[in-house]
Amino acid sequence: MADGTVRERRSEWDTHGGQWEYRVLRIPPTTSGGDARRLLTDEAEYGRWELARLRLYAGGERRVWLRRKIIRVRSTLTETLG
Repeated sequence: MADGTVRERRSEWDTHGGQWEYRVLRIPPTTSGGDARRLLTDEAEYGRWELARLRLYAGGERRVWLRRKIIRVRSTLTETLG
């Protein structure tokens, strides 16, 4: 930059850390594509997870980052019952 200042860049991955819950799955290279797909479909359907990132490594291992929104519940009981 012209004025010599360094601007900090933060990706969407970093900035939404407080609003999302993350889970990392390691899928071994011996797992077939169909089985991996079934596993991720089950996680999405029953656990309400969505795919955030997927990495395929040279040895064939897959690492999958799943995320789901953190739902904060606010109490509606402001008065005491009595």
